[in-house]
Amino acid sequence: MGQVLNTQSSVTHKLMASFKKTPSTDHDSLPLKSIFSTLKKPLVTKPNDFIPLFNDCISVASSRTQEYLLFVDPEDKFSPSPEVLTQIFLMTYISQSVHLNMTDTFNCTVLTPGQRVLLGADWVWAVLDKPTKNPRIQIAVQVLHLPEREGVNVDKPPPEAYSESVQMAHVEAGNKNTSEKLVEFCSSIGKDCYALFLFMGRKNDKENIYGVVSNNFEAATGKCDKIDRAFIENFFKGSRYLHTPTGMMRAIVTKKEGDPLTLMVKFS
Repeated sequence: MGQVLNTQSSVTHKLMASFKKTPSTDHDSLPLKSIFSTLKKPLVTKPNDFIPLFNDCISVASSRTQEYLLFVDPEDKFSPSPEVLTQIFLMTYISQSVHLNMTDTFNCTVLTPGQRVLLGADWVWAVLDKPTKNPRIQIAVQVLHLPEREGVNVDKPPPEAYSESVQMAHVEAGNKNTSEKLVEFCSSIGKDCYALFLFMGRKNDKENIYGVVSNNFEAATGKCDKIDRAFIENFFKGSRYLHTPTGMMRAIVTKKEGDPLTLMVKFS
């Protein structure tokens, strides 16, 4: 048993090391451009300025997701599950980012089921250095849904959920919740890796998408605070200002190296 755990641990270290070097988007799995995509002119931006492009991708992804987030079936036969909402946001974002040709500067790596169990992230955004394309800044994203939606339209887990690698990931992850896993993953990389908790609706505003992003969540663990949904949502209390996606990204890329940064964001 000790040998198995040692093997699993080495898998985790190799996985984290890969994010410290070269996470990349699998272009083969991305949707092909539609012929209609040529009708939309790309945004005019300064060379290497990916932030307006990122904002455009977020705007499109958020608007598309809201259509399903707000959908109410009059016959009460259909309601998008949390997994579907996450996939709609992510696929729309990826499609738009490829259309805008920004993946060489700012890319998106979608995690496998096993990686999600180990690291607590659904995907990782990365600002890439040229010409090496090594990640300079990373944002690991975990999507959170309204509690009442978690029980809606829950299908059987996909076949990969029963795979040996996913079961091993569960064993190695131990008793940590998904939020704690994400914080631990980001802190293991350093202050240039941010944890972003993306809320698909909040208690008093179910139709909008919010986020809390920080490179300093590990400070809470030092105070023996439990990092869970309630802890993360508490950041919104007393907050008088919500950043836009553009404001969030500009704050991240202009921050002094090693400084802590925590922001509340409205994505829709």
